[in-house]
Amino acid sequence: MFKLGLTGGIGSGKTRVAQFLAGWGAAVIDTDLIAHALTAPNGAAMVPIEEAFGEDVIDAAGALDRARMRELVFADASRRAQLESILHPLIAEAVIAQAEQAKGLYTVFVVPLLVESGRWRDRIDRLCVVDCEVSTQIERVRARSAIPDETIERILSAQATREQRLAVADDVIVNDRSTTIGVLENQVLVLHRAWCNLAGWRE
Repeated sequence: MFKLGLTGGIGSGKTRVAQFLAGWGAAVIDTDLIAHALTAPNGAAMVPIEEAFGEDVIDAAGALDRARMRELVFADASRRAQLESILHPLIAEAVIAQAEQAKGLYTVFVVPLLVESGRWRDRIDRLCVVDCEVSTQIERVRARSAIPDETIERILSAQATREQRLAVADDVIVNDRSTTIGVLENQVLVLHRAWCNLAGWRE
């Protein structure tokens, strides 16, 4: 099956793009959703996370306290690496399992750190970047969450730069401040049809 990698920085709009593609028949595998499941109450990552980081990062329901963990790992790169060493192998297992069961026009792997990981390029046929200005990313993250500006800046600094993502992109979707939902949808639809052709589907 044709495999598309979909990425972009925090607040770029990857999720909205993936929703369009899923609605049009693509099989979407979202590593963020997998990570949320792994860190939900009784999730497979919770025991090793508690052993490594202690009870302070566990909320009252037994899930990961994402705000607390975010503050911790984006202030200390070694702690971020420790969390990634727990989560990434579990995410990889889940991605493989979901890919084996995927049914759709083609498979979309939504991976926020696709470029940063350096492990995805040979696993996908094409890489699409959802792009916007950094100022737009910051505005969107502020609007949707209570993450402090300092933490937003640390998250951005831990991700690939806009220029680094664009340098390796096969396709680019522009989702800037002025991009309406209709304009975004039209961009995605044009690319979706192209990807369907590459996957061997014809309308």
